[in-house]
Amino acid sequence: MFSASIRRKIMGIALALIVLMAITSVASLVLVRRVGDHFEELASGYMPAYGNLARAHIRSLERALALRRMAIETLAPSTDKEKIETLRKAVAAKGQDVEREVAAARAVLGALIKDGGAFDDQKTLVRLDAHLDSLMNETRRFLSNEIETLLKALEAGDSRTVAEALARVDQFRDEVNRGFESVRTEMLSLLRGDGAVTIGALQQVMWIATALTLLAAALGVIFSTLVSDGVTGPVRRLLDGTRAVEAGELDQVIAVTTRDEIGHLTAAFNRMVEQLRLKERILDTFGRYIDPRVVQGLIDKPTLAADGQRRVMTILFCDLAGFTGTSERMTPQGLVKILNRYFSTMSEPIRENDGVIDKYIGDAIMAYWGPPFNEDDEQTGLACLAALDMMARVEELRNSLPELLGMRNAPISIDLRIGVATGEALVGSIGSEQMMNYTVIGDTVNLASRLEGACKHYGVRALVAESTAKGAGEFIEIREIDRVAMAGQGKPERIFEIMGRKGALTRAQSELRENYSDGLAAFRRRDWDGARRAFAAALAVAPEDGPSHAFLARIDEIAASPPREDWDGSWRFDQK
Repeated sequence: MFSASIRRKIMGIALALIVLMAITSVASLVLVRRVGDHFEELASGYMPAYGNLARAHIRSLERALALRRMAIETLAPSTDKEKIETLRKAVAAKGQDVEREVAAARAVLGALIKDGGAFDDQKTLVRLDAHLDSLMNETRRFLSNEIETLLKALEAGDSRTVAEALARVDQFRDEVNRGFESVRTEMLSLLRGDGAVTIGALQQVMWIATALTLLAAALGVIFSTLVSDGVTGPVRRLLDGTRAVEAGELDQVIAVTTRDEIGHLTAAFNRMVEQLRLKERILDTFGRYIDPRVVQGLIDKPTLAADGQRRVMTILFCDLAGFTGTSERMTPQGLVKILNRYFSTMSEPIRENDGVIDKYIGDAIMAYWGPPFNEDDEQTGLACLAALDMMARVEELRNSLPELLGMRNAPISIDLRIGVATGEALVGSIGSEQMMNYTVIGDTVNLASRLEGACKHYGVRALVAESTAKGAGEFIEIREIDRVAMAGQGKPERIFEIMGRKGALTRAQSELRENYSDGLAAFRRRDWDGARRAFAAALAVAPEDGPSHAFLARIDEIAASPPREDWDGSWRFDQK
């Protein structure tokens, strides 16, 4: 039964309960029928027979009384013949009544004897019937003789003979009374005994019916418990397994203990978990080569790989400054260790800020933010915060490299350059039919790369495009560095340096930004002396400020060869 379907289990329980209740009902009906037979036999046999005997006894007494009254009336001085005749007829009528009642009683007793009865009283009933037969035969014989003698004596007026006859009649009447009383007493004893048996049988029926009902209920509870445990147990294990999988525990394997729908569902759950484990292995494996969110997206939404779309994206390029010279003095093993540590250290802030690492290019990192991985209004802020976190880890990276190489005094001098740009780009799978790369291409990508390269010219760690600076204004503090036209760009645009998180600038940084802004404004007005003073003031606050040094050198160059009248203060990079 436990391998059947849930529907069959429920139907089986219902049918079993119906069968048990039917058995209980049939047994109760049989027992009640038996008790009913007892009551029927008492009501239609014993009790009527007892009533007939009681009435026969009474009629016998009445007959004896009528006979005495007839004798008394005959011996009276003034004899009323009509009255005497009436009393004689009454004696005869009472005799007939006695005969009729005794005959009715014997007929009932005969029927009980013939049918066998429900109380096993045949021997007693036969004895009672024989006793009644003997009593009536003797009564008929005696009364016939005595009445004839009494009538002759009455006609002859022999009072002595009448008195003797009446004495014999009275004596016989007492004997008949005792006979009837004996039969009635024994019949009443039978009636009481059989009544007690019937009551006992009725109580037995009640107890048996109660026991059968309790047994049926107990069996029903047992069957229901077994089947419900067989259903709820696997369901509970399946629920626990589902919760474990929801919590990320993919090592769940639930034993299939039934062959019903729950068993099929459990087997399907195990297959699902196996597929999830396979998917997790794919994510773990390919997540080392492709950003896990791209892998997840390609698995969940295959159309992500097929459909190329133009979207506003924020691109970040990161490169190691000073790494080329350092790498020339290192072994391949040491170079790989440094690169792996660098990529691990700098990739973490990108992922922590919901960025997608597109690829590693030599010692450069390319990452991006935007749909479908980020919302449009948060991508620029996340990218700039990631850049700040990356810059904050430069010192930690520097300090870890000597120990990583096993050279405490190794002369390793590296820094970071970051470029961030926001704009429209083509997002999708790019490549051949044999190999595809889900990536971002377009002018925005090129701009981010050029900005990363421009960091070297200005001596800063992070430059962002104007569109990025506007989008991230509520997250970061910036200063305008220049208005430039990168290689490949026809129209110049402003570029900015990321200085810190919003509201976190020191007093020196604020003064630097103010002085530098004044120098930049004077430079664009062609106020070369004013620009020199402002940039010098900036250097007084931050002697190593790269943009101020770059502009002072540019002013000297421009002063020697003044620009044209339509010059807008921008700078053009001819090289990538």
